[in-house]
Amino acid sequence: MYVCICKAVTDKQIQEYRQQGVNTFQQLRECTGIATQCGKCSVDARSFMQQSTSLSNSALYVT
Repeated sequence: MYVCICKAVTDKQIQEYRQQGVNTFQQLRECTGIATQCGKCSVDARSFMQQSTSLSNSALYVT
């Protein structure tokens, strides 16, 4: 799903950046340009950042 239409950034791309070590919203903005035009996506983008953090953390504890 597209999170940022202006920069064509998807939720899967955000997940991939998180897996590559992008840890803050500012870093995500620098990598993708997300939320640098109209800014309407910033709330959703932050939410996806937190979700991907939760998913990666929970994956560490699955045996």
